[in-house]
Amino acid sequence: MQPYEYRRHQLVEPDWTRFPGWRDVTTAQWESAQWQRVNCVKNIKQLRAVLGDLVEETFYTDLETDQQRLATMSMLVTPQMINTMVPDRVPGTASFYEDPVRRYMIPVATDRHLDWPSHPHATRDSLHEHDMWVAEGLTHRYPTKVLAELLSTCPQYCGHCTRMDLVGNSTPTVDKLKLSLKPVDRYDAHLKYLKEHPGVRDVVVSGGDVANVPWKQLEAYLMGLLSVPTVRDIRLATKALMGLPQHWLQGDVVEGLNRVAITAERRGVNLAVHTHVNHVNSLTPLVARAARMLLEVGVRDVRNQGVLMRGVNATSKDLLDLCFGLQGEAGILPYYFYMCDMIPNAEHWRVPVWHAQQLQHDMMGYLPGYATPRIVCDVPFVGKRWVHMVNEYDREHGISYWTKNYKTSIESSSEDVNGKLYAYYDPIDTLPESGQKWWRKQVAQ
Repeated sequence: MQPYEYRRHQLVEPDWTRFPGWRDVTTAQWESAQWQRVNCVKNIKQLRAVLGDLVEETFYTDLETDQQRLATMSMLVTPQMINTMVPDRVPGTASFYEDPVRRYMIPVATDRHLDWPSHPHATRDSLHEHDMWVAEGLTHRYPTKVLAELLSTCPQYCGHCTRMDLVGNSTPTVDKLKLSLKPVDRYDAHLKYLKEHPGVRDVVVSGGDVANVPWKQLEAYLMGLLSVPTVRDIRLATKALMGLPQHWLQGDVVEGLNRVAITAERRGVNLAVHTHVNHVNSLTPLVARAARMLLEVGVRDVRNQGVLMRGVNATSKDLLDLCFGLQGEAGILPYYFYMCDMIPNAEHWRVPVWHAQQLQHDMMGYLPGYATPRIVCDVPFVGKRWVHMVNEYDREHGISYWTKNYKTSIESSSEDVNGKLYAYYDPIDTLPESGQKWWRKQVAQ
């Protein structure tokens, strides 16, 4: 008996009519992107209309407490995503609480660690992306790569969002930043910067989610990027490939993406789509159809960047099940799993570095090498580092130290960064009692 036994599981679209609110929804409605967007769940009243009395009132009370006191993201969940929660049975309270997709898409107060809801070093822009804006929405963090945030909305909002300071509506606990420029002016500023900085060859087009950009606007932006001769890689970031696959199957989007892909190929530019699937239950035939459509119209690669979270996927079985589903059934390449970032009220999701290292170890040898994802720690002021690249590690206090080999856009040309150690912090509840006691003392002082 192997530690992990592979069994092929073909994808299934769960029966959405098991939910009281969707008993009369037709297949044509379900596969309509417009219907999915109109029927997103935005508040507790709408969630109750979908779930009815399948979930007890205590759950809704728990959710309301979280929305009022702890949530960093407003509620917005597509029907497609809700349908992958407890997909194989009627969702009673116990099963709904335990569901891995629910845990990060509809967090409740009792999920969170009320003794340590946030790490003392947690910040709302934990990766300092806003500090590294070189134009509104354009983060120049790595020497040859930029992140383009085209907008601040998504088709759905994840509780653990690393851009919780900008993305989504304000919550009682977080007053969100706002993009101030008109989209056309923002996009023009991005292109101007890229033309003036030929050392940048790679553009990650994100937000928010590019699926919320009107297609004509997005196509114009992408064609603009393709007109910059020094841009050689373009990556579109969209969780909607999983959360709203219906969007990527719309005729105008398919035809437009084909035009972009043909232009990219003619100019020798690598065009890829990066999505964000955290659990195998989120993979359905509609997701696979959308992913294969992207490849058919000329996108070079479709890759997955998940987030490692306790209660969701932080076991080797969960990760391997997901990776085999992605690579073998949906045509999506397992690429990265990020450790959940140090944002407020996220301690219950985060894992310590040693746990991530163990998971990387335990995944090796099962998947093809090209489909074995790297688990990375996105260290503030450093960037992505494979979890085994830690330079020093104080396990008792949960502090790891990392080095880097380049400067960000906010470091001066004279600053020596090569010998500097940058700290990252494990969740405090995972530390030995001596370490937790030490942190309590630090906070008290």
